[in-house]
Amino acid sequence: MRIHVGPIAGLFCAGALLLAAPLQAKPSSTFGPTVDVGRPQGGYVGTMRVAPLHGEAGAPFTVSAEGLPPNEEFQLVWRTVTGKWNVTESEYKGREFTPVDYEMARVTSDSAGRLEAAFVTPEDFGFVHDIVLQKGDRLYTQAAYSVDMTVEITPENGPVGTPINVEVRGIGYRDLERSWNVLYDNRFTGWASAVTTQGSASFTIPATGHVGHHLVEVIHGQFGATYRNQEQSPSPDRPRFAKRFSVTPGDPVLPPSAHAQAQTEVRLPAPAGELRSQPRFSGVGDLVAVSASGLRSGERYTLNWTRVIGNRIDGRGWAESSTPVAEAVANADGDVAFEFETPDDLGGTHGVWLDADGTTMRGTHFVKTTAFPIDITSGPVGTAFTVHLKGVGWTETSNIMHLVYDNAYIGYACAFNSQGDLTIYMQATGAPGWHFIDLYPGIYKGVSEIPINYRMPQLTYEADHPGEDLPAFRFAFEVTAQ
Repeated sequence: MRIHVGPIAGLFCAGALLLAAPLQAKPSSTFGPTVDVGRPQGGYVGTMRVAPLHGEAGAPFTVSAEGLPPNEEFQLVWRTVTGKWNVTESEYKGREFTPVDYEMARVTSDSAGRLEAAFVTPEDFGFVHDIVLQKGDRLYTQAAYSVDMTVEITPENGPVGTPINVEVRGIGYRDLERSWNVLYDNRFTGWASAVTTQGSASFTIPATGHVGHHLVEVIHGQFGATYRNQEQSPSPDRPRFAKRFSVTPGDPVLPPSAHAQAQTEVRLPAPAGELRSQPRFSGVGDLVAVSASGLRSGERYTLNWTRVIGNRIDGRGWAESSTPVAEAVANADGDVAFEFETPDDLGGTHGVWLDADGTTMRGTHFVKTTAFPIDITSGPVGTAFTVHLKGVGWTETSNIMHLVYDNAYIGYACAFNSQGDLTIYMQATGAPGWHFIDLYPGIYKGVSEIPINYRMPQLTYEADHPGEDLPAFRFAFEVTAQ
């Protein structure tokens, strides 16, 4: 167990009856040093109350205690967790949550053994948290406080295609509290996670459908599908949310071009090895330069590109192979620069290497997923059109994209067998007007059994996707009259 000592800047502040700022998604980098002290022990001394017993982020609450030793200083501690995805280079193994404690305040009992302090509810994982009164390794008493889950959408109206921003606070980390499904007009759109974002989720979906009112719902789903009768479930107190959005007349809000939707930044680990690529990531066909130094002047060297081949789905297995991608001669200083177009290959991290007089020099380069414009953008119902991506990955967290049509999930597509090339053949449906096609990352499979979030669009991919930093893409098709 870790206690963040302080007072912690921006978390809790007693006496002034205010909280300076809510708990951040990465408190360890925001709130100062960590001290390993172990969980405090001891029989209860005194009693403690929290009023009210629950509240949403930003809501005030008061902690009071009595029956304590008089005129002594104590620590008030907030117990929570930090979350991370458990992934390897290619496999998904679920979620991990580590207990962590934060000092809310140092408080002193009065001559009668009483104390009271006021706080504001932090932005944290939702549902029950322990508040502990302790002194060093001695526990005196504790009480429970619950962080309420909230859902807000902005804006609340606009023409078809308007981006609807959904903000969710207080997603839990325990079973039956940590997997939330999103529905649009009773159609499953995708799921929202908050594993690494400390219980908060933010995502955007397009306004679709006829002019008039539409409902955006957020409901729990432990086993993939949405649990519709939660009131009769083993955990009936879980909330459910329904927010109204009104589609208004007016020009549609169309997505940017496929080129404009390409990632301009990709979260990558620090470079390793002797070879350096510039840029460190690229799309298929983009120019890349890989440099090395300390080589023999005038010698010609071959740069090799590592790729994954095979079929890891049908049991026949997969393997890595290498192919030459460029040659170059080292200059008088022993420096060499290879230039080549990013191979038409799977997305994700690829090794680059060269044989330097019997010594292997290595480096890495990341291939990002890119999209082409859809080939046909209008026509009557039944019109065939194609969605085409390049650089789709091969790991359990990157090898499929999930297809959503007018906020309704209609299936997924895989690009491993086609070495990163993803072609989806579709037919236009719906009433005359504009319709929206979204592609989201997700998780193909893994060893973790609960909650089941496999082969489902992950709407919170941008901030909380396990594994690779992946994009989503949005397209529009206009259905015309027959």
